[in-house]
Amino acid sequence: MLPFPPHTTLEAFQVIFLLFAGHAVMDYPLQGEFLSICKNRHLLYKLQDPSRPVQIWPWCMTAHCLIHAAAVWAITGCFYLGLIEFVLHWIIDFAKCENRTTFVQDQALHFICKIAYVIAAMLYGS
Repeated sequence: MLPFPPHTTLEAFQVIFLLFAGHAVMDYPLQGEFLSICKNRHLLYKLQDPSRPVQIWPWCMTAHCLIHAAAVWAITGCFYLGLIEFVLHWIIDFAKCENRTTFVQDQALHFICKIAYVIAAMLYGS
């Protein structure tokens, strides 16, 4: 287990690598088609599928963001960073689902958050 907050630049890069890898696992294989579609109210509206009512989108978005928050908490050991990840991931993904950001902008924002967590921990952590 890597120390958190990291004490060296190498440890910081290692934690960032784990956060990026965790993000990739949570955003692709663990998200699945159901959450990918159902967290977006506009896709649900277009589908008109009675088994996927439009009203489930906030629950699906929340489930997806909780998965990401758990990964950040597990990697860093910091509950508060997990909570921050939950809120920021919700906002960033909501913006993408509303077509306010592109896929690349969405992913860049997620990666910037991960880097910011590590920098903040190094600067302000104990």
